[in-house]
Amino acid sequence: MEILIYKISGCGYCQKIEELMARANVEYQSFVVGKDITRDEFKKQYPSATAYPYTIIDGVPIGGLVETVKFFVEKGLVKSNKNSN
Repeated sequence: MEILIYKISGCGYCQKIEELMARANVEYQSFVVGKDITRDEFKKQYPSATAYPYTIIDGVPIGGLVETVKFFVEKGLVKSNKNSN
């Protein structure tokens, strides 16, 4: 599975997505928008992206932190912390 994460400096959600990757024990590549790729290049490549972090898995845009967590739970890569009561 190829995971690409686009993030910005000082973003709390971007830090949380890296914690998610560690929890799932998966490898990923991260890019800092404004440093590794320009904001214009990022927007041209992913025009539907509206926030950071932005995750791409196997070439498919997943979305932000919430969408990535949902994807990981659905695929069984992490377990939901929700109580089943």
